[in-house]
Amino acid sequence: MGLRLSWCASLRTPDFPAADYEALRQRLAGSTPFNHLGWLRAAEAALQPGQLLQVLLGYKNGQLCLCLPLVRQREAFGPISLAVVRHLGYPLSDRIALLIDLPGNAAGKVLRAIRNQLPHALLQLSEVPDGAAGDNWLRRWASRSSTFERRLTCSVPVHRISDADRQEVSGDPRYKLRRARKRIAACGAQVRRVIATQDNIGQLLDAISAVEAASWKGDDEVGIFSGEQRRQWMYQAFTALAGEGLVCLVLLELDGRCISYRLGLLERGRVYDYNLAFEPAYRDLGSGRVLLEEFIHWGLDDGWQWVDASRVSLENSSHQLHERQTEQVDQWRLSCYSWRLDGIALGLALRCWQWLKPRLGKRAASPQVAATPNPPQESPNAISGHSQR
Repeated sequence: MGLRLSWCASLRTPDFPAADYEALRQRLAGSTPFNHLGWLRAAEAALQPGQLLQVLLGYKNGQLCLCLPLVRQREAFGPISLAVVRHLGYPLSDRIALLIDLPGNAAGKVLRAIRNQLPHALLQLSEVPDGAAGDNWLRRWASRSSTFERRLTCSVPVHRISDADRQEVSGDPRYKLRRARKRIAACGAQVRRVIATQDNIGQLLDAISAVEAASWKGDDEVGIFSGEQRRQWMYQAFTALAGEGLVCLVLLELDGRCISYRLGLLERGRVYDYNLAFEPAYRDLGSGRVLLEEFIHWGLDDGWQWVDASRVSLENSSHQLHERQTEQVDQWRLSCYSWRLDGIALGLALRCWQWLKPRLGKRAASPQVAATPNPPQESPNAISGHSQR
């Protein structure tokens, strides 16, 4: 029996094949908590007017072998707006797997179905890791695009937990950790580990969102809880994931009140370090590094295999896991420009800009601009992980 494709308009309706979806997700080793149905349903609930969700399902021999939840919206490119298709979850999903369990010879048929159902100038997939299950597909999609761009978005530090982590870390991080622990002990704060449940997740989210709101992330409105859309998404998503035991936190508490935290998503022995924040009044404690160390020790106690930074900035990443990393995961933004007139024109504009940009840089130095002060960081001797959500 050949591949049978169909479309549905929602992940949240009773007729969506949730059990088949979860079976597909579990079959693919590269899937992450950001592919979890609870996360994606929360992302769907947070969609804004003008964003159209369509879910492509593929069955072969009666088994679900493909599920691509795609969102079409118009985005500005200079003075014009064009249709762009992205994977549901952008921009708050730190890493996605393409849930495709099919040979590459089906790639052309699937791409045609996407272009027919969701006409677009650009199909863009962000935070796709090296070695993704759909790599062969993406190469075939590239060959069927008027222009294709593969751009590195980040190199994520990853630490493999081992018995060596039972020993104190060496070098400069050792002294930074010792100083941070002394400051924390002197003020009377305590570190607490929590696996969230559906019973306590609301209280935990209230506590950590209050910390984020008081931090520079709240001031700059770049936090995961900033704005009603993001707040709704995060509360629904983490409530669903907590029901599966996937949400873990390390909290720094003073007199029973959270003053700093790291929030992680745990699956298949890997904790994704998704978000951290601290109250500005306690920035000198250096809590971020201590809480990251707590994730590693927790992993030793409970048999986790990896601590994963989840996503960092491509340049000048300040994530503290760089001090401990044993490996890295490269993540890519993949852009497939269609053969529609707008796709061809947009791809041509990209190639022209790529040719022109280095030549413009040689003609004149950048104009002098006033430096913008950095937001408050934990200091001294602590790197706050600005670029991490």
